[in-house]
Amino acid sequence: MEATAREFNQQAARMLSAAERGETVAVTKNGRHIATLVPADQAAPVPPFPTDAMGEADDLPLFDGPPDLAERADEYLAEGFGQ
Repeated sequence: MEATAREFNQQAARMLSAAERGETVAVTKNGRHIATLVPADQAAPVPPFPTDAMGEADDLPLFDGPPDLAERADEYLAEGFGQ
């Protein structure tokens, strides 16, 4: 089955039902193939993603800047504005 992006947007439930029945839906935009909706049993496996947004504790960034940025804020601002 083929559908335009607009058709897919307006008839998503119908397209999902078609995929559930085992059909593959090719989605096009301006005549160019942009996506393929496939049944779940034919799809590539989705790798697990980390649930911790920062990652492992070993991967945390280290900050070596001044301990109190407020002390140097005027200096940084003056440099930024070319003074």
